[in-house]
Parts: sequence; C-alpha cells; structure tokens
Amino acid sequence: MPSLKDLKNRIESVKSTRKITKAMQMVAAAKLRRAQDAAEAARPYAEKMNAVMGGLAKAVGDSEGAPKLLAGTGKDDVHLLVVMTAERGLCGGFNSSIVRLARNRIQELLGAGKTVKILTVGKKGREQLRRDHGDKLIGHVDLSDVKRVGYANASEIASDVLGRFDAGEFDVATIFYNRFESVISQVPTAQQIIPASFEDAEDEADTGTLYDYEPSEEAVLEDLLPRGVATQIFTALLENGASEQGARMSAMDNATRNAGEMIDKLTIEFNRSRQAVITNELIEIISGAEAL
Repeated sequence: MPSLKDLKNRIESVKSTRKITKAMQMVAAAKLRRAQDAAEAARPYAEKMNAVMGGLAKAVGDSEGAPKLLAGTGKDDVHLLVVMTAERGLCGGFNSSIVRLARNRIQELLGAGKTVKILTVGKKGREQLRRDHGDKLIGHVDLSDVKRVGYANASEIASDVLGRFDAGEFDVATIFYNRFESVISQVPTAQQIIPASFEDAEDEADTGTLYDYEPSEEAVLEDLLPRGVATQIFTALLENGASEQGARMSAMDNATRNAGEMIDKLTIEFNRSRQAVITNELIEIISGAEAL
C-alpha cells in the first residue's frame, strides 16, 4: 500500500500533467480555427480547378496529344505513395490512421506484384513506416520549422514528385492524408494525383455552358496539370493541418478529463489512508492509556 507521501506526490504530479494537457488543448483550439478556415477556403478553388481540368480531360480523351500527366506512362508497375502526417505527436490516432491506410495499400500493391516507393511528409509517418518498409523510403520532406504551411511548401513537394515522374521513377502517384470533417471526425483519404484522375469532377458539359480554349485543350492542360498536382498537395496539407489540430484538441480534452478523474480517485485513496493512519494512532494512544 503506498504511503501518504507517495500518494500526495502522485496527486501533485497528475495535477501538473492536467495543467499541461489543458494548455495544449487551448492552444490547439486557437490553431484549429485558423487551420479550419484555411482548409475550407481552399476547397472551392480546388474543386473548381478540378472541374475545369476534368472538362478539358474529357475533351482531350485518349488523343495522341494528351499530356503525359493525364495519359500516364501506359503502365502501373511502380507506385509512389506520398504519406502526409504530422511532425509532432499527442494528437490521438491522427498519424496512425494515415499510416494504417498507407500500409493496407502497400500490402495490396505488393500482393499484386507491384513495386512500391514511399515519400514521407512529416516525421511521425516516417518513424512508423521505417519499421516495416524502410527499404521502400526514397525521400522525406521536413516541415518541422514551418509555422504556417503555404503554397510554396506544396510547390516544392510537387516539384519533387513531378521531377521523379519525368525521370521515369514511377508510374502512379497517390497522396495519403486526413480530410477534416469536424473536431472528432477526420477521414483517412487516398487520392491519386498522377496520372490525373477527375472521377469526382463536375461535368461542365452538363451545365449547358460551352467553352473555347486557346490555343488548344492539350496546351492548356499541359500548363494546368502541374499546377493541379501542386493544388491537390496544398489542399491535402491544409486538410491535414486542420485534422491534426482537431485531433490534438480532442485528445488533450480526453487527457484532461482522465487526469481529473485520476486526481479524484487518488484523493479518495489519500483520505482513506490518512483516516486509517489517524485511527491506528488513536488505537495506540487508547491502548497505552489502558495499559497504565
């Protein structure tokens, strides 16, 4: 049975921990508002750009002049997985859910006889994937010094991915991230970015609006597709940022409440132990008095 001093020290330790988790919860709540606003503001632009490129891609079809980013290499033997996680922990299952989705895809691809290469964005994903798939890691993007993710960061990642594609290092590229829905709901998402996929794009032909493109659909796509890759990566980074803060806020709230419950239990145990010590001392005093 722990002594009164041990129980008192433990209560003080848990109280200190509760102060830390409460402070982290408040910081995450403040950061969440900015991150959520940025993610929601980027969605209409990304959706409209996706719709425009989808309409152009449908017009181009399988023509010989279709850009390589749209037509692909004609194979799907080598897959590049861009796994985006956080640089820090203490955010519940945020990082693990992304890595779990990536691992499942890796197993599927390896089972189909495909070659897998992994590019990680964020330290936590790299740490987890290095245990089982360290031989497949070909690059890492460190954003630990970036206080606020911007389009320039996404452009650097896109340039790296596009450079590897032009060099023939892979056939298909897919990004993995968490799409933000609410503080308690973040959806692990896998999105193919190369070759470009527009399955969810709005069909502009259905809107009754016709467009003429200068100089041609192929030329416009040739310029838009690399920007589209950067835009998709930027959107994923923003969604990840909002999801991370939401997950951290929820995790720290749970930790704060758990610490409060533990303090209550330890306080009850401390009071019972203290009462037992006092009772024993009284018994000893009474027994000594009776002996006299």
